[in-house]
Amino acid sequence: MTTYFSYPSAELQKELADIANAIVAPGKGILAADESTGTMGKRFANIGVENTEENRRKYRQLLFTSDKVVGDNISGVILFHETLYQKADDGTPFVELLKQRNMIPGIKVDKGVVDLMGSEGEGTTQGLDDLGKRCAQYKADGCQFAKWRCVLKIGQNTPSYQAMLENANVLARYASICQMNGLVPIVEPEVLPDGDHDLDRAQKVTETVLAFVYKALNDHHVFLEGTLLKPNMVTAGQSCAKKFSPEEVARATVTALQRTMPAAVPGVTFLSGGQTEEEASVHLNAINAFPGKKPWALTFSFGRALQASVLKAWGGKDENVAAGQQELLKRAKANGLASLGQYAAGSIPSLAATQSNFANGEAAQGQYVAGSCVGAAADEGLFIKNHQY
Repeated sequence: MTTYFSYPSAELQKELADIANAIVAPGKGILAADESTGTMGKRFANIGVENTEENRRKYRQLLFTSDKVVGDNISGVILFHETLYQKADDGTPFVELLKQRNMIPGIKVDKGVVDLMGSEGEGTTQGLDDLGKRCAQYKADGCQFAKWRCVLKIGQNTPSYQAMLENANVLARYASICQMNGLVPIVEPEVLPDGDHDLDRAQKVTETVLAFVYKALNDHHVFLEGTLLKPNMVTAGQSCAKKFSPEEVARATVTALQRTMPAAVPGVTFLSGGQTEEEASVHLNAINAFPGKKPWALTFSFGRALQASVLKAWGGKDENVAAGQQELLKRAKANGLASLGQYAAGSIPSLAATQSNFANGEAAQGQYVAGSCVGAAADEGLFIKNHQY
């Protein structure tokens, strides 16, 4: 077997590493605002707002016109295709608004989950076929990083070898294509929190999944210093009868990373996994306060755990924009402190801090439900609307 390989040029390596390190700068993390059209419909339904393109634009405008202090804690924003090409009321492109706040624009590039034949309700993520072309266009249009989500679920017989191998290779191929086009790939292998499994099972599965992922990244010659990992925190299943402390979650999470994640990777941007806003902040703080070896930055890439209170405060009303922005600033500050291990539980209250963000089968900002993958994928496929390559 040949061991020949070729990393990116020195110039591209530096560009990718600089972007990755800027995203995980101390006290900063990512706002995941890449909800698809269908997912935004679910968010809006909870607050009685019609899911129209204009309402989606107005809501994202609320996020991106927040006080520039938001850039003190949010380093980057993951956008949905539609959002990347939208503008504020005064005609300013959203990408420009982000840059004015020292926030790096990123883009979701996967096209959703489809079923794996012969599996026990497992899936893989599609969208590789034209990814190179799309990445080149997104880079030209101002994006500096990308995100691709794969999901694995814990059951009696899952995740299977087939699912772990397939999703790891898909993530690795995505990562290499991104780097070829100057985008930092955020690698997201999410182990869903659906189920009644305990913390030990969640930890072992997470370790195994990450081991598959980093083997695949190595096989594909991905430049690790120019990547970021977006994993689940290691938590017990949502239906587990036993409850575990933040310190136990931190131990399991850091241990899983220590056993599988190379020190070359600049950082981890955890997803919130259906946790409440406060739970996500408390767990992130505990992870950073854990005394074990942590050679990477450990920060956040939250969607609902940054936006639940924002949506509740806004309610679709123009007069509530400022109130919604204040909620964003509060949660961004809480998580910025948590990424430094300096957040005191309950010290930054917000409207929906303890409101559950978990919906069975829709965990962690996703839409994946076993047996309904095709619908989710079709919805994600809308991302090419209004832009031709």
